[in-house]
Amino acid sequence: MIGYGDRARTQCEVVRLFRETHPDLPPLNQGTISKIEAQYREMGHVRKVPSKWQAVVDDDTKLNLLLALEENPITPARQLARDKIPLHNNK
Repeated sequence: MIGYGDRARTQCEVVRLFRETHPDLPPLNQGTISKIEAQYREMGHVRKVPSKWQAVVDDDTKLNLLLALEENPITPARQLARDKIPLHNNK
């Protein structure tokens, strides 16, 4: 919306225009607009960028996680995974 339509707009104007144009959506603030604009200038799009971090899980870790789930069925699997599975940079 910064360059939307007839002219360039400030971030404050974009916030106001977004609220007027999309009253049914949650309002944006100037900080959000600033981050979106910076991403667009850097990457040329505003699609969500996938994380560079990904869980690397070997068979032993999977087995340990399954055993931990069996021993602690009330504990959420995500919490067990966070505690048991190291994260490695996938660059």
